[in-house]
Amino acid sequence: MRTVVDLTHCQGYAQCVFLAPKVFQLHGEEGLLYAPAVPDDQAERVRQAAAACPVQAILLGEEVSVDGR
Repeated sequence: MRTVVDLTHCQGYAQCVFLAPKVFQLHGEEGLLYAPAVPDDQAERVRQAAAACPVQAILLGEEVSVDGR
């Protein structure tokens, strides 16, 4: 799974940080860091975090290999 956060929409509510702290981290009051490639064991937590985002700034997608498989 791949994750992208639209930082122009993110308001720093940090719901994602509480639900998936191994993927999302808040540095300071507004600096959100995240892992674009989500480990398999964190996928469900990231789905919950995306659903809980009040502004729907978290976009999820599937991994695609370089050769398209």
